[in-house]
Amino acid sequence: MRRLMLLRHAKTETDAPNGRDQDRRLDDRGQKDAAEMGDWIAAHRPVPEMVLVSHAVRARQTWEIAWQAMKDRVAAPQVEILPELYGADPAQILETIRTATVPANPKQLLLVGHNPGMHEAGLMLMGGGDPAGAKALANNLPTAGLAVLDFDVKDWGDVAYRRGKLVLFVSPKLLRLG
Repeated sequence: MRRLMLLRHAKTETDAPNGRDQDRRLDDRGQKDAAEMGDWIAAHRPVPEMVLVSHAVRARQTWEIAWQAMKDRVAAPQVEILPELYGADPAQILETIRTATVPANPKQLLLVGHNPGMHEAGLMLMGGGDPAGAKALANNLPTAGLAVLDFDVKDWGDVAYRRGKLVLFVSPKLLRLG
């Protein structure tokens, strides 16, 4: 069994000071939401053994803030910053999942990336699971939203579209409502 966690970066400023999209930073709400999601992940085992993060500032900040909320309670995962996750479409995300996990083959993998690719990948990988979560995810993967999917495979190279079971979908907004 392999568990995939897809985390969209948290809320950002509208424009980066230098005008480059990949340099946009988290705003105050984004920083709070990233910490909240890190706290949630640490409290809901299993936690990621490996984390693949887009090189965009907002994705790296989301992971760094989430990790600060988790670090005193969980073992440190292996973390890789991957430029190819910035602007990745579902096919690129799937290829990254299949190849970046070799040879480590962690049981739990977290990706921190961007829409629309992360949202589309979540929908394409999901083949069943939590109906309420699937309905919520169908609408959007909001900033700091987390989709958790389980795959009945022995290694990440066997992950395929429509083979994942959506375990749950959670976001800062849903946590506040919950």
